[in-house]
Amino acid sequence: MQYWLMKSEPDVYSLADLEREQHTIWDGVRNYQARNLMRDSMQVGDQVLFYHSNARPPGVAGLATVAQTGLADPSQFDPQSPYFDPKASPDNPRWITVKLSYQDRFKRFVPLDELKAHPELSELMVIRRGARLSVQPVSAADFKLICQLGNSPGTGS
Repeated sequence: MQYWLMKSEPDVYSLADLEREQHTIWDGVRNYQARNLMRDSMQVGDQVLFYHSNARPPGVAGLATVAQTGLADPSQFDPQSPYFDPKASPDNPRWITVKLSYQDRFKRFVPLDELKAHPELSELMVIRRGARLSVQPVSAADFKLICQLGNSPGTGS
């Protein structure tokens, strides 16, 4: 099992939205590195820290699980979508994504400043200056600690 942090702006799509819907396709990612992580590395059952970015404060709100992989992002084919890609086709999709399932809301939101205050999280990509990737790998130890900070058992080993 692998662990991830995935960022979303809460006014665009929040953990509350995922909790209400229970499942979502993680569409609209237009960064090749993030796409490659979803396409090549994510597996069904992987655990996800759901991070609210561009929020006051930003931080980890809860957990999701990777429910399906290898999906063509449908927004790339929709000319009305801001994520439309004229070079993509159903026969040759350029943007691959995953489906997430809601797992848990943290009892305690874990703000970015608190993540930064823990030296043991120093390798966490989200706290590094300039690391703006919306899909990031997380170590099992970091995942477990963040779940503890959020007062959630999670499923970290």
